[in-house]
Amino acid sequence: MASKRDYYEVLGIDKGADSETIKKAYRKLAVKYHPDRNPGNKEAEEKFKEATEAYEVLSDDQKRPIYDQYGFAGLEGMGGAGQGYSHAFHDFSDLFGSSSGFSDIFENLFGGMGGGFSGGRSRRENNDGASLRYDLEIDFKDAVYGCKKDVHFRHNETCPTCKGTGGASGSSRKTCSTCNGVGQVRRSAGFFSVQQTCPTCGGKGTIIDHPCSSCHGSGVQEKEKVMTITIPAGVDDGKRIAIPHQGDAGTNGGQAGDLIIVIHVRQDKFFERDGNDLYCAVPISIAQAALGADVTINSLDGRKITLKIPSGTTQGKLLRIKDEGVPYSNSSRKGDLYVKVIVQLPTKLSRQQQQVMMEYAKLENATTSPDLIPLSSLAR
Repeated sequence: MASKRDYYEVLGIDKGADSETIKKAYRKLAVKYHPDRNPGNKEAEEKFKEATEAYEVLSDDQKRPIYDQYGFAGLEGMGGAGQGYSHAFHDFSDLFGSSSGFSDIFENLFGGMGGGFSGGRSRRENNDGASLRYDLEIDFKDAVYGCKKDVHFRHNETCPTCKGTGGASGSSRKTCSTCNGVGQVRRSAGFFSVQQTCPTCGGKGTIIDHPCSSCHGSGVQEKEKVMTITIPAGVDDGKRIAIPHQGDAGTNGGQAGDLIIVIHVRQDKFFERDGNDLYCAVPISIAQAALGADVTINSLDGRKITLKIPSGTTQGKLLRIKDEGVPYSNSSRKGDLYVKVIVQLPTKLSRQQQQVMMEYAKLENATTSPDLIPLSSLAR
């Protein structure tokens, strides 16, 4: 079985390509390998499917960074690549300059290819709700140790009056006269035969004779909601947490979308993070560096930690404190804390300190003609 090609290679673009470049690259390939232009050509059909899969992932703001970091393995279980063309083209109506839904256009063009399309009306009976994004900013400490946060957001909930049907009590649906129940109207655009969402029924194929007075026929109402969510220990900046079925409600029995929490971590004044390790810096005196000492420092969570300074410690040396870093996901393990030692040179000496340093200088007998040190031997 042949291995899958890299999505950027498939579209012939660089990894840093912007959305417009991705769109143009796919549009060119879609026109070139469209089955209507290559009847009976299995190779063209496969290339078309391959380009479609690549476009679906690289044009998706959630899937693309996951693919960039983890490759194909990161997309497993996301309902992503290869899940059907109708999913791939949801909300990409501007790709070919059409005002209709992009999946409507390609449902007619690519029908019979086994790509997952079904008839327009049956596909639109149940309309799933949209997923919502919520950007949450948290403190560095909360990201390391975990926390609970209340999020306030607005979303569409199923109308309690009509139970999501959109119709008043006793109302009924009748076939749309504009599209004759299909949910789409057809027009021609060059060699494409384009199907657009019916402007009268919105693609449902039916209309309600007496819309619900509470939701005006939409089947949903906008409500404000407050949720307490748990931020796991060790969460990193940019992490996305999906709360299932807390997005906009679906209509006609469709599922609710998800609430996607995007984590933004504030920088800390004293600590930095690299993976599961933490870094900080502490000042010590010349005597402590030369003779060694035990000093007490504050951990990220405010505890007192003893740091042992070995004798002969040099400027910038990193000292490790085990298991004082960031917790690993789903594990009792923790990273380490690395402390950078800053040896402070006194800028002003008392008379007594001057006398002591002069005595030390006599004992040290430092050379006044030192040899140069190779730069390669210095730690960067």
